[in-house]
Amino acid sequence: MVDPHTLTTLPTPDALHWVLFQVYPYIAAVVCVVGCLLRLDREPFTVRSKSSQFLGYDRTFLIGINLFHIGILAILGGHFVGLLTPHWLYTAFGLSAQLKQLIAMVVGGFFGALCLIGLIILLTRRTNHPHVRRTSSFADIALLVMLLAQLLLGLGTIPVSAQHPDGSSMLALANWAQSIVFLQPNAAAYVQPEALIFKVHIVLGLTLILITPFTRLIHVVALPLGYVLRRYQLVRKRG
Repeated sequence: MVDPHTLTTLPTPDALHWVLFQVYPYIAAVVCVVGCLLRLDREPFTVRSKSSQFLGYDRTFLIGINLFHIGILAILGGHFVGLLTPHWLYTAFGLSAQLKQLIAMVVGGFFGALCLIGLIILLTRRTNHPHVRRTSSFADIALLVMLLAQLLLGLGTIPVSAQHPDGSSMLALANWAQSIVFLQPNAAAYVQPEALIFKVHIVLGLTLILITPFTRLIHVVALPLGYVLRRYQLVRKRG
């Protein structure tokens, strides 16, 4: 949990930062949770990834889809652990803020590169393959573009973070995330002094959370355990 006394050393956030980084996170979370629950209840058969594999399968697609999912899962896991782990917990194991930031930059950069390669392959296929393009909606392509922009922003934060090797930016963003989770006031004060690229990255990430119930992203939260544990389906040719 964030120490509320550290807020006294930070500037009071202006109206824009207060709306974007104090209010918007809760709006995005509520819309996401309520929207997902309503869609799962009212339109359960629309909750799927809408795979286009059967429209055109090749080795390049297999490489792209695997790289994307490996990269995105590692990135999400890293963000969850990095932002929500209290500072005192990892320092108790001898991990300084500087070392934690270095690990985050190296590991995040590696998996970010994998995800970027996979996403470019998927976006290229989505827009250039005739059968896939014909069955793709505007929302399908727009979502991939938004994910690409978010990924590029995330990779762009690495050289910016390198300018602060003391880990101060990483600590500020972690304090912001933990303040939001624990419903603490003035969480936006942690973000206001940081570089613009971090702020845009956060806002776009919150927007992706906001639109999850209305896009194919909802398959991430559907937890299709029944599909994973199902019996094999036997398919025979006619004749």
